[in-house]
Amino acid sequence: MALKTFKPYTKSNRSTVIVDKSSLWKGSPYKKLTKGQNSTGGRNNYGRITSRHRGGGSKHKFRIIDFFRKKKNMTAVIERIEHDPNRTSHIALIKYEDDTRNYIICPQGLKIGDKVSSGEKSDIKIGNCLQLKDIPPGTVIHNVELIPGNGGKLARSAGSSVTLSGIDNDYAILKLSSGETRKVSFNCNATIGSVSNPDQKNIKIGKAGRNRWRGKRPQSRGVAMNPVDHPHGGGEGKTSGGRSPVSPWGQSAKGLKTRKPKRSDKFIITRRKKRK
Repeated sequence: MALKTFKPYTKSNRSTVIVDKSSLWKGSPYKKLTKGQNSTGGRNNYGRITSRHRGGGSKHKFRIIDFFRKKKNMTAVIERIEHDPNRTSHIALIKYEDDTRNYIICPQGLKIGDKVSSGEKSDIKIGNCLQLKDIPPGTVIHNVELIPGNGGKLARSAGSSVTLSGIDNDYAILKLSSGETRKVSFNCNATIGSVSNPDQKNIKIGKAGRNRWRGKRPQSRGVAMNPVDHPHGGGEGKTSGGRSPVSPWGQSAKGLKTRKPKRSDKFIITRRKKRK
């Protein structure tokens, strides 16, 4: 995928950079694999805002993705590759030998007409899904399960991937792109290759309106508020707040660890790299 720029007829066009979708499917999604979705506007079941700065945005149907790849030892053909407005990666519509169709996360390098399969008899080829114990060490994978049969959870966004470092007893050792190294049961499934659309990280929104199309509402800076509204507010003239950066509720924004202990912590060998 290439990046697309625009002639600077307007100020927003001058700085806009998006992913070129000319090679993707231009029609509607496969209707049987779509469903409607309601916009919450960041509100919970009590109607209270729990996630700020959300609302509006373009309406679109949700594409049902097969993260499980349960059809074992059956070949499927890539019918088309589509843009999915619900995720950063592209998706591929595959057709199995029994004429059933599914959407999958499209790996980088997969083309229309290519064949993919899942199961222990599958080759080590881009798009094929196997158990971690059947994949050779050093292979780049994505859509990795954390619990066998629970569906892929790791490396599903555009350009992401995981490296299989090796097998230790009943566990596979994975190196994540964040720098974290963790253990996962070697009976978990994973798909060969990295996720498509790696140029997603290079896009430039270009104008505030494009964020509104995506359902993101404007955000006011804390330093522009009064002291009653934000810890950064107030001061004579323009000031940076006069204290270390915090959230509106006083939570530190300079690396304070807020992750709660989880049962899966025992499977983490080394933590992810710290930001500099």
